[in-house]
Amino acid sequence: MSRSAPARSAPTASARRNAAPPSATHAEKIRDHLAREIASGHLVPGERLDENEIATRFAVSRTPVREAFRLLAANEMVELRGRMGATVRKMSAQTVIEMFEVMAEMEGLCARLASRRVTPQLRARVEEIHARLVAASGGQDVDGFYDINQEFHEAIYEAAGNLYLAEQTRRLRNRTAAYRRRVTFQPNRFANTLTEHEQVMAAIFAHDEEKAHATMRDHVNLLSDDMRDFIASFQ
Repeated sequence: MSRSAPARSAPTASARRNAAPPSATHAEKIRDHLAREIASGHLVPGERLDENEIATRFAVSRTPVREAFRLLAANEMVELRGRMGATVRKMSAQTVIEMFEVMAEMEGLCARLASRRVTPQLRARVEEIHARLVAASGGQDVDGFYDINQEFHEAIYEAAGNLYLAEQTRRLRNRTAAYRRRVTFQPNRFANTLTEHEQVMAAIFAHDEEKAHATMRDHVNLLSDDMRDFIASFQ
């Protein structure tokens, strides 16, 4: 698949937190950068990764670029196809739906733990992020809305107080990000997201573990027939 390179947006707060440390190798830095571009939807399923273009962009030889591709393949974010090079991994509709089922339960568990452990400081942060999301919903900036939405979910992971769970949930979220991001473009998605977030927040702040789990799970679980058709359109 060949197309013009999209404009690269400024990294979000979440992306900056996930950036490679200064001591990372060239390959690791390139891997992390490409992973963020895949997660943000700037690189889409099936898109070919141009080894020469990436080497030029990062001012390195092709060796660390190839190593970065291998690292991404190990995380199942790209596919290596011999002489054809690397492409952003494409998944079947069934695989994506199964991954959403697991992710829904993991994010539900984050919300359950957050309902037990949320601090006044983290509550204030969640409310502040939601207020920005409400403000963003009045415009047409889908990318901005999506990025703030990611911040909301990151805040819930932090409020859960379980670093391992947060890491695993984030890893699975990033593998499905190209599909998850596209849902933001669906009609009424802005309004539905706000309503669902308010339900999640109410349950967490009321320390209602069962409701927190259920409302977050339902928010993430996109297993309707419409969603199945939508995912299939990527194939």
